[in-house]
Amino acid sequence: MNKTILALTVLFSFVFSNSSVQAKDVIVEIYKKKFIPSEVTIEQGDRVIWKNIEKRQYHNVWFKQLDQEEPGYFFPDESYQKQFNQEGSFAYECGPHPQMTGNVTVIKTVK
Repeated sequence: MNKTILALTVLFSFVFSNSSVQAKDVIVEIYKKKFIPSEVTIEQGDRVIWKNIEKRQYHNVWFKQLDQEEPGYFFPDESYQKQFNQEGSFAYECGPHPQMTGNVTVIKTVK
């Protein structure tokens, strides 16, 4: 009986401990042909969401170092998202507006 209670206590402590790490969402707005902010630093597993808040202009988020072809466009009030699981620095640009650039830096998850 005592071993069962001890085992259950250990199991519940493990399952419900505060050591679990939750992935976060980071928002990058697109406005006046700019990524705002243009550079973000996130932890592994986090997701970046690019929201197009322009009134008329379409955009995309193109990681040339990762993607061989230019991705599709998204329009005002639409968004694009990407989860990052590997450490590194990932430069991106808007295909139709190459002067629009940004960078996502992914660091090791901090517990």
